[in-house]
Amino acid sequence: MYDDSGHGTHVCGILCGNGRLSGGRYRGMAPGARLAVGKVLDWKGDGSTEAMLEGLDWVLRIRREYGIRIVNISVGIGSLEEQGKETALRDKVEELWASGLLVVCAAGNKGPGDGSISAVGGGSVVTVGCYDGSYALGNPRSCELYSGRGMSGSLIRKPNLVAPGTDIVSCNLDHRNHYGRAGTLYVAKSGTSMATPVVSGAAALAFQKFPDMTNEECKQKLQFTATDLGLPWNRQGWGLLNVERLLDR
Repeated sequence: MYDDSGHGTHVCGILCGNGRLSGGRYRGMAPGARLAVGKVLDWKGDGSTEAMLEGLDWVLRIRREYGIRIVNISVGIGSLEEQGKETALRDKVEELWASGLLVVCAAGNKGPGDGSISAVGGGSVVTVGCYDGSYALGNPRSCELYSGRGMSGSLIRKPNLVAPGTDIVSCNLDHRNHYGRAGTLYVAKSGTSMATPVVSGAAALAFQKFPDMTNEECKQKLQFTATDLGLPWNRQGWGLLNVERLLDR
């Protein structure tokens, strides 16, 4: 595996980094989890529908061999000009879900308008938006301000839940300078891409404690144990991820 943009490295660290280079301070959500990483973005963080479909097919092929239970999609996709491509992505993600995988995907950073959820965030998957609470109050860079939202007044709760996503500290790909000397080992980044592995990591802990859960049961636990923030459904879904309650019940 290689990373030439740093996005994937940061996401992986949030999910299951061991925090060794920070003395454990910047451990990920589930440090004992193992990863199978599929690269679908280029060095600029851009990608294509074809690359995403190929990556999802790869997951379907190897899921049994590697015991994959969770698919983290920290890639926001806006509405595609070609309807066929958008449909193909949604169908493929639903295929992953139907195979028993818990698919957790970013709500995207195209909000806060109505219906700004990522193109792969509909349907069965667990879609994660941002909520920063008082931490980012007044911060014009708060990911809560641009987190994708569902349709106002809809009976469907999308995103399904929210998690912190602003200034999340994780592994820095560019930790060495041009002279090969160690620079900043960890870096803060923001976005729904950061909030998503927070939820995926919590789900990994839940599967560890309740190994017989199905993906649907895990989704329900994530939703029903979330903290209701009293916000509109299209902004918070079921509420804020609550790891303590998730692992208690």
